[in-house]
Amino acid sequence: MDIVKTGRFIAEVRKERGLTQRELADALCISDKTVSKWETGRGLPEVSLMLPLCGALGISVNDLLTGERVTPSDYQKKAEENMMDLIQENAENRKRMALSVICGAITVIAVCALTVIAACLPMPAAARVALIVFAMAVAAAGIGAAAVLEVRAGHYECPHCGALFVPAMGDYVRGYHTLTKRRLRCPHCGKTGMCRHRITR
Repeated sequence: MDIVKTGRFIAEVRKERGLTQRELADALCISDKTVSKWETGRGLPEVSLMLPLCGALGISVNDLLTGERVTPSDYQKKAEENMMDLIQENAENRKRMALSVICGAITVIAVCALTVIAACLPMPAAARVALIVFAMAVAAAGIGAAAVLEVRAGHYECPHCGALFVPAMGDYVRGYHTLTKRRLRCPHCGKTGMCRHRITR
């Protein structure tokens, strides 16, 4: 899926229908910055917005995902290609999530081992301090890597409007969480809530 091509197509169809970014955004109850983000190829519409967007632009979801108007003769082929793209994206999200869990587990084991070594083995005070500092650095790096992998694995679902979105890294880090949910602000409705992490679309 070419997000730049899809963005250009959204802009082209919007202009054909005589809509401004603000008018299209108002029809979808989102900000014009979100529309601008799509049109400049910096993101795709969330799944929950695809049907309303296609309705506002008078196109099909297949047209949107392909980034051009699909002729009836090509419809089946393009639909299959788009389906395979979504399947591949879901598989990559699962892989990122698995890597995030593995990274977190390895980090915990490494930090515990370094802490035990620093606490139990006889060594000079300077070496003990250096080992503890190294353990803290390993913890920070491991947790950071796991967080980056997790935030890129799938989307978060707003409990208020149902929109799916990928949070900014700063919002992700600041939001307190449970195992499956994180407190985030939805970029679509602007409300804050416990958003469920979804790996697949």
